[in-house]
Amino acid sequence: MRPRLRSVAVCAGAGGLALGLEQAGFDPVLLLDNKAVACETLRANRPAWNVLNLDLVDFDPVDHEQTYDVDLLAAGLPRVKAAASVGRAERDDELDLLKATIMLMHGIRPRALLIENVPDLVTKPAYGPIREYITEELTHLGYDVLGFVINAVDFGVAQDRKQGVLVALEDGLLDSFTPPTASVTRHRTVGEVLGASMAERGWRQASVWAAQADRPAPTLVGGSWNRGGADLGPTGTKRAWARMGVDGGTVADDVPGPDFDWDPSRGRSGMMPLTVRQTAILQGFPLDWSFAGRKTAQYRQVGHATPPPVGRALGEVIASALEARLDRTDSVDDGRSGKPLAGPAPGAAAPGNL
Repeated sequence: MRPRLRSVAVCAGAGGLALGLEQAGFDPVLLLDNKAVACETLRANRPAWNVLNLDLVDFDPVDHEQTYDVDLLAAGLPRVKAAASVGRAERDDELDLLKATIMLMHGIRPRALLIENVPDLVTKPAYGPIREYITEELTHLGYDVLGFVINAVDFGVAQDRKQGVLVALEDGLLDSFTPPTASVTRHRTVGEVLGASMAERGWRQASVWAAQADRPAPTLVGGSWNRGGADLGPTGTKRAWARMGVDGGTVADDVPGPDFDWDPSRGRSGMMPLTVRQTAILQGFPLDWSFAGRKTAQYRQVGHATPPPVGRALGEVIASALEARLDRTDSVDDGRSGKPLAGPAPGAAAPGNL
């Protein structure tokens, strides 16, 4: 059995990415986030995790030598804007965090890097200068970089949630890496995963509602930490929820009681909002994962999180590539194996560099 791998998680949030990576065999030596409430969430669910409440741009690995030479640096970064310029002098929080992550690679020299962000970071020409900056910095350090898009709905999450992913691997291991492929053959629906929770207080129409909520959820949007209350996203997202009879304009304190009259023709008064726990279910969090803070802060954490099943899928393919390095070392050491080095699975699409 292979030993478990070690990771550092920055911008760890509520722990969705770290939880998925834990399931894939990565134990964090340090988790970092600048939100105190997110750190409370991490400590409540994993008391043994080493959690640091600090802004990434102020983090110095010299003060945390356990982060040196880990297997993986994982970053669930805030959404970088296309208009951000890597050469600008003015402050840009999201881009500063991205650059701090890349600079951290110089200090801790992990064997792999995982960054999750918007799909456009990988696909759109407007993000070209940012991709060039990342590739140049990491290539200089001896890493190969690959970008791809992954959709949570393909990994058992009942949500159409596309994410842009950047993976960097050292020592030519990109030849042994293949992006994860779908783990399910059928997409789960909102009604399927939330039907039981809607019926918890005896709501008589729960099964009727669940039957018509027959599609995956639109992308949950956490919104700004600095303004506004909790809602499920912009206008288009709220319309998509309304088509399933859900009020996307707020987040509920509890699920409907037995006498709630569900009648979407009456508008918001005839629809029920989701609870924080239900949004966490839609993100693929386990039922026993708790969130610190008041309702809006809890929902912000859920909406900004990487779904744990996505984190697990990404962690498993990164772990496989790192194990290929160990296989390669073992082969060289014993000199007896005539087998070729590990590579992409037969029939898998070959990855391409950025």
